[in-house]
Amino acid sequence: MEALPVIEGEISARGRKVAIVAARFNDFIVSSLLKGATAAWLERGGPVEDLLIARVPGAFELPVVARKLASSGRWDAVVALGCVIRGDTPHFDYVAGECARGLNLVSLETGVPVVFGVLTVETVEQALERAATTAGNKGGESMETALEMAGLLARL
Repeated sequence: MEALPVIEGEISARGRKVAIVAARFNDFIVSSLLKGATAAWLERGGPVEDLLIARVPGAFELPVVARKLASSGRWDAVVALGCVIRGDTPHFDYVAGECARGLNLVSLETGVPVVFGVLTVETVEQALERAATTAGNKGGESMETALEMAGLLARL
């Protein structure tokens, strides 16, 4: 049987421009995600001048800035970083759900990959695990996903 053709994106920052939009709320977590994302960018050959970081108050505000960035035509991908920790009220459900929905809509409407690097966790401990500066940093993983998607879309 003949092998089927498969198209994939390369996880490389060379020749790419990526914007990160990061929430300030829960910054003790988001700052680690941001470090992971920027480290992944640099490790994959990305020049500093081709990476933009925009800060917003919280996760709920991520979609509107992601849309502005994705619609500009300047960026191959957008990485959204934030952290929503469940509390005692339904506020978590609204913020996390609308953030996810909004970011997905931005990607679908613009055709620019918008990566959901927003932690939606039950506890601070879970957030700290996912934002660890060692292996498993979700910010770094989100950047790698953005680069792979940008590469794939460029090849299609």
